[in-house]
Amino acid sequence: MTNFQKRILTSLIALPISIYLLIIGGVPLTFYLLFVLFAGLHELLNTFKKNFTKIFLFFVLILSLYSIYYLANENLYSKYILFYSIAVCVSSDIGGYIFGKIFKWKKLTNISPKKTISGVFGSYFLSLVCLFAFNEYILQPINSKFTVSFLFGINEIFITFILSTVAQAGDLTISYFKRMDKIKDTGKILPGHGGVFDRIDGLMFISILSYLLYSIVT
Repeated sequence: MTNFQKRILTSLIALPISIYLLIIGGVPLTFYLLFVLFAGLHELLNTFKKNFTKIFLFFVLILSLYSIYYLANENLYSKYILFYSIAVCVSSDIGGYIFGKIFKWKKLTNISPKKTISGVFGSYFLSLVCLFAFNEYILQPINSKFTVSFLFGINEIFITFILSTVAQAGDLTISYFKRMDKIKDTGKILPGHGGVFDRIDGLMFISILSYLLYSIVT
């Protein structure tokens, strides 16, 4: 089985489970997030070398997991914010990967050699597609009074760009720390993806931002 096939298979298993636990929240989600926490701590202690990296990523991990737990359990409004943020994060990741593979423009930075300028455009493009799809096929059929712009109280296109930018910046941040410690993957817990920090790099930062936005607008 190729690495790409492992990646697809892992996503098909992990993604539905994660979505289901986020929907139901409560105790099952708590145990799931604790599992992620301990897996992340294992990677911090056994993979990364620099103390600053360990301390910084520890606090980012804690804050992000708390943000996810809070938004998933607070109310329907906060849950919508969480799911939209995750959708943008996933869309940014997929858009960057697809556009980067197809167009292969100039490299974005030496921090992550696989990141390209075309990938950045792809991330933004698919995030905007996500905005339309989320409003049209998820929010409005469930609750017609909600739209993405209503959720944040800010222009929906602007906030989508901000969320996508944070997701991409989070990805580059983790890549930078891995490059500093000369490691390829932070772990092997997720076949085809690597470790916890390889998979939730952008999500950690975007979930913290979403929590801050929720705190501001409520």
